[in-house]
Amino acid sequence: MQHRTVQDLMTHGVVHARPDTPFKAVAAMLSHNDITAVPVVDDRNCPIGVVSEADLLRHEAVLPDPEGHAPALRLRPSDRGRAEADTAGGLMSTPAITARPQWSIVEAAREMDRHKVKRLPVVDETGQLVGIVSRSDLLRVFLRQDTAIGEEITREVLYRTLQVGPGAVDVTVADGVVTLRGRVGSKSMVPIAVRLCRAVDGVVTVHQELEFDADDSEAGAAEKPNAAGVIGYTRRH
Repeated sequence: MQHRTVQDLMTHGVVHARPDTPFKAVAAMLSHNDITAVPVVDDRNCPIGVVSEADLLRHEAVLPDPEGHAPALRLRPSDRGRAEADTAGGLMSTPAITARPQWSIVEAAREMDRHKVKRLPVVDETGQLVGIVSRSDLLRVFLRQDTAIGEEITREVLYRTLQVGPGAVDVTVADGVVTLRGRVGSKSMVPIAVRLCRAVDGVVTVHQELEFDADDSEAGAAEKPNAAGVIGYTRRH
C-alpha cells in the first residue's frame, strides 16, 4: 500500500522570517499570506523557532488597558521578555519542533500532539527548511473519495496482501467508514484485515462481519476430530 507522507501534504513554498524581522513585518506576512504562523530561520535556512499570531497578541496583551478596566497581565520574566520583543527572534517560540519529508501522517500527528503545536516546519537531512505541514494538511487525507478507499482495500489489502479471492469479501465505504462482509481463510486473518484497512489513507474506522473457514486460534487448535469425525478436545498438561 502507498501511504501519503509529509512531503505529499506539506506546503513547499514556505513564508519565513529572520531573527531580525520587525514585529510589523511579521504581522504583515501573516495577514498577506492568510497564515497563522511563520518559521524563523538562521543564515543557513535552518528553523530556529516559530512566530504565531498568539505570540503577536501576547505583545499587545501586556500593554496597559487605555480605559483602565482590565488589570495588567502577570507574566514570568522569560514570557515578559518575549511579549515585549519587537523582532521575530525575540517573539518566537523555541526550539522549532520539526518534521522530515518521509514521515508518515501518523508520525507527524503524534509529534504535533506530543508538543501541543499546530504546525511543523519540515527539514531535509541537513536541517534546512523545505516545507511546512499543519493540522489541516494532515486532515486532508479524510477528504479522499469513498470509491478510491474501497478500491485500494479490495486490491491492495484483500487481494495482494491477504490473497483473498475476488468476491470473497464485500467492501463498502460510507464517509470513510469501512464495512467488511464475507469469508476469509482463517480466524487469525480477521484482526489482520481490520488493522490493514485502518491503515489505508482516509479510513475513519472499520466494522467487520467476517466469517472464516478455519479456527487457527489457540482454543480452536485444541479441538481435534476423532476417527469418527467428531470434534473432541486434546488433554492439556
